[in-house]
Amino acid sequence: MLAAVRSATLLGIDGQVVTVEVHVSKGLPGFSVVGLPDAAGRESRERVRAALLSSGLSWPLQRITVNLAPAGVRKSGSGLELAVAAALLGADDQLPAGTLDGLALLGELALDGSVRPVAGTLALVDALAAAGTECVIVPPENAAEAALVPGVHVRVARNVGELRACLKGEAEWPDPPPPESAETDDARGELLDLADVRGLGQARLALAAAAAGGHHLLLVGPPGAGKTMLARRITTILPPLATTEALEVTRIQSAAGLRTGRGLATNRPFRAPHHTASVAALVGGGSPRPRPGEITLAHRGVLFLDELAEFRPSALDALRQPLEEQQVHLSRAAVSLTFPAQLLLLACCNPCPCGLALVRCRCSDVQRARYQRRLSAPLLDRFDLRLAVGATNAGAPPGPPSSEVREQVRVACERQRHRLARTPWHRNAEVPGSALTTVMPLPSPVAALWRDLCDERRLTGRGAARIHRVARTLADLDDRATVTAADVHTAADLREEVL
Repeated sequence: MLAAVRSATLLGIDGQVVTVEVHVSKGLPGFSVVGLPDAAGRESRERVRAALLSSGLSWPLQRITVNLAPAGVRKSGSGLELAVAAALLGADDQLPAGTLDGLALLGELALDGSVRPVAGTLALVDALAAAGTECVIVPPENAAEAALVPGVHVRVARNVGELRACLKGEAEWPDPPPPESAETDDARGELLDLADVRGLGQARLALAAAAAGGHHLLLVGPPGAGKTMLARRITTILPPLATTEALEVTRIQSAAGLRTGRGLATNRPFRAPHHTASVAALVGGGSPRPRPGEITLAHRGVLFLDELAEFRPSALDALRQPLEEQQVHLSRAAVSLTFPAQLLLLACCNPCPCGLALVRCRCSDVQRARYQRRLSAPLLDRFDLRLAVGATNAGAPPGPPSSEVREQVRVACERQRHRLARTPWHRNAEVPGSALTTVMPLPSPVAALWRDLCDERRLTGRGAARIHRVARTLADLDDRATVTAADVHTAADLREEVL
């Protein structure tokens, strides 16, 4: 007998529909899986067998062949096991004919027959819906995420025995569990506030501009100057996620296995990898299935690189192209993938190995030169905002709280949204240099001043465009329609030669 049912597997952060075909025939008992499964897929035999027997169901002592179609696409993970078990029951006449028509199943099986959650449910269900699937059966923990896909009826299966009984009409489908409570800002939002930072007026302005316009920011200063303290508070002033952005963030986090049991993401991601991270960890990759790296996990949010100069130069230079193109292109022998990478890069570092270059440096000229060579000029040029940070003044009065700055950022983002409504961009930092003069032109006197400043500082075309964008963001923060000469001067001052 032959039975087939739909399922799906992950390719990067996208779903690939898979048709699971099971054939049961006479012959020596055996179980084989074809269709380019990975190691987890090949090991599914023992899990499926134990799950069926633990659930009181029979295991056919015949020749069992499982085909995962299309056969030319590599299948990864154990999320096809529930579909294999259901198709096996159908092929062995333990389910009525036609029971599996129009269904799709996702889930990993435990040895006791229970169904475990899978990563990437949103992308998998989205791919199934695009293929015309009307009903998807998922583990209970994945129900809230699967329900985000419109037009698909979601049912849950807690174990294989319950699945068979519900498919035969002998039991009612269980209700999906309620999603976990909505995300909170956790410790970052609950305990951090910009009012904790005293002094550092220019750095606070740069942080607000970075949050509002999506500009990359580099803070350089001695230990204890407040760089990290200030940088981590950017989470308290970021604008809220739009619905489309929230779906993108949810899709990526789900594919990385970070959202089990939760529904739609509500907070912008904040990723802070350790400085020992490899190129693959930052950009993405790995074997056998390339996975999104930190730069993709920070999509629509912040990638914070503390102690920037301690990262491997090869890893930092690998960020240059994704930062410019806002995408990561991974090409491997078996597959080519594209991951999104539209983020705000926030970095901190010391000015020299000892960190006291601005105070009482103990480094030799050779040590300083070697340290500064770890950060290439093309990488530094990607930062819209570069600022030298002095020591905080403990006696200075507290600045505006995060709530006040967050409202200022929200208004600036609203201005950008209206201005860029008919363009493919959403924030000032996304506008390419070729479109600046048409999308957000400068008044004639201000444009002349901007050109003079760029000539005086011998800026590259990329650097000149970044000053233009930051000046526009500074005007947006003040809720002004026109960029002034003061905005251009301030934008230029926020782009120092820090190293």
